[in-house]
Amino acid sequence: MYKYFKRAIDFTIALVALASLFVPLLFVAILIKLDSKGPVIFKQERLGKDGVPFKIWKFRSMCVGAEKQGTGVYSFKGDNRITRIGRILRATSIDELPQLVNILKGEMALIGPRPALTYHPWPYDQYSEHQKHMFDVLPGVTGWAQVNGRKEVPWPERIELNVWYAQHISFSLDVKIFLMTILKVITNANNENISKTGIK
Repeated sequence: MYKYFKRAIDFTIALVALASLFVPLLFVAILIKLDSKGPVIFKQERLGKDGVPFKIWKFRSMCVGAEKQGTGVYSFKGDNRITRIGRILRATSIDELPQLVNILKGEMALIGPRPALTYHPWPYDQYSEHQKHMFDVLPGVTGWAQVNGRKEVPWPERIELNVWYAQHISFSLDVKIFLMTILKVITNANNENISKTGIK
């Protein structure tokens, strides 16, 4: 039953959050523009529900053209492609707040499997039928895999955590993940860019 109300809850929370945070978000946007050249918002194609691609929104935290530089799309500890403001945004997870717009558009949920790139760890058609169950629900700003190791968890295990969430989704589980996320943001747990195999 909760699945039918989840979308309405997410939409309401996202709408209220965007309205309440409008001024702070505008301030962040100005800081990004003053700190480095390029757009305020970074958009990247990810896999959404049922494997349908969509463009995720983030505050830009890296220099323009960072993906085309030698180290690729993934960041790591000490990555000099990350801007000064970007380091703060990543450490506090503020860079993820524009995804509230993705929630309003119906592309994401507040809680759900973190959306993978369209080509990594592999394209949608290369996921097993079991693994594809992670795409049964909308991807989330945060999720079960995120609060259980985040970048430290190998992809097969991370996908398994996402599948487990999709098969056990409930209001109490979402509340638990939400509270665990707040704790991890406050303590900055599992938020080090220490591996090129990690993804936010």
